[in-house]
Amino acid sequence: MKKILLCCAAGMSTSMLVNKMLDYAKSQNLDVKIDAVGVSEFEDAITRYECCLLGPQIKYKLTDFSRIAGADNKPVAVINTIDYGMMNAEKVLKQAFALLE
Repeated sequence: MKKILLCCAAGMSTSMLVNKMLDYAKSQNLDVKIDAVGVSEFEDAITRYECCLLGPQIKYKLTDFSRIAGADNKPVAVINTIDYGMMNAEKVLKQAFALLE
């Protein structure tokens, strides 16, 4: 099972994307756990996941969060703005899987 964390300012806008990603994963028979958190929960939450994708609105946190997650060799990346805005679950999930290769 792949464990993917999404993070945004408060965890609410990414929650909609998480639901779409889970629906897509189910349709493709992919075994994933995906959750969303706000920035204040990142440091505690990342310990339970294999990677993290940041909402575009918090891309300024990439360096700090990469340093925190890097201690455990967990990759962090920013979701493409268009994919995020369009709630393109397939592309975002593929981005997460690419981080885990």
